[in-house]
Amino acid sequence: MRVVIVGASGNAGTALLRRLRTESDIDVVGISRRVPPNADVAWHSVDVGEDGATETLTGIFEGADAVVNLAWQIQPSHDPRRLYRTNVLGSRSVFRAALRAGVPSLVHASSVGVYAPGPKQAFVKETWLRTGVPESSYSRHKALVERMLDEIEADHPTLRVVRLRPGLIFQRDAGTEIGRYFAGPLLPARLLSFGWIPVLPQHPGLRMQAVHADDVAEAYLLALRADVRGAFNIAAGPVLDPQVAARAFHGVPVPVPGLILEGAAALTWWLRLQPVDRGWVRLALKAPLMSCDRAASELGWRPRVDAVSALRELVAGLASRAHTDSPPLRADPDMPGRLGGLLRGRLPGTENPY
Repeated sequence: MRVVIVGASGNAGTALLRRLRTESDIDVVGISRRVPPNADVAWHSVDVGEDGATETLTGIFEGADAVVNLAWQIQPSHDPRRLYRTNVLGSRSVFRAALRAGVPSLVHASSVGVYAPGPKQAFVKETWLRTGVPESSYSRHKALVERMLDEIEADHPTLRVVRLRPGLIFQRDAGTEIGRYFAGPLLPARLLSFGWIPVLPQHPGLRMQAVHADDVAEAYLLALRADVRGAFNIAAGPVLDPQVAARAFHGVPVPVPGLILEGAAALTWWLRLQPVDRGWVRLALKAPLMSCDRAASELGWRPRVDAVSALRELVAGLASRAHTDSPPLRADPDMPGRLGGLLRGRLPGTENPY
């Protein structure tokens, strides 16, 4: 089986590469904007959002048994045109290239962010409304791309389309990357090495699901091998809320109104102090909890790492500045989102980190 992974250098991509390299009958091809050094698989450097990407990708996809599309940007948050260019137009280029090359299977990385606001005390199935959370550009883009896939499925019924919708994806190696993208240069990451977070914001909407990157990779492998179509929610238990986090990190939950959380994010983002805009807080407060029954019954997927353990691993990675030499996961101290970058005028939420 020849599998082409688009966006193979990021958090989920590096985990998927690790998993597929253990399968002797799978030939893996990686695509990213910047090729990692010392790569042990065939790589192609392609910016999926640039003009002509469809033609370039078509040539690479020819003869592939499956394409996995992981290409996505969440930064720079202060450059919405670049995000739209990669996330929406780039996904369109990948889909068009897969059709032109006659690829029989297309597996796309969607997200819990595709769903409309939903319950925090119950679990929604894959049929939940997919209009996203409007205040979040990430969520809007996920919903737009899934609508593209709806049209492709209707027009090309012989193409097998699978969508995975994971929660938050954690692994130790992504510690530096996630710190840059979601916390910024002022996070005292080294203090996290004690495994203690003294104060945690508490709000009824702060209930989220997470999953380890290796378990996400296993879900992709199962989707590639199984004769399945459609969407699969991917998350591990337990649900992460302030009480669970407080027990894990010996902290004290402090009630904070949603407007304060959103306002603080909006102000500090506008001041370029951190890279997360108000939309991310809104998404966290409104995204529903997902039922993963379909993944269990049709894929045979079950997480090996629980959500608390995955979160502990991520926090340890944040504290130790864990990283790899893959461009999105590297530990360059001068990048936006790092203190060295801030001192050199490279502000959080600016420039392309991919």
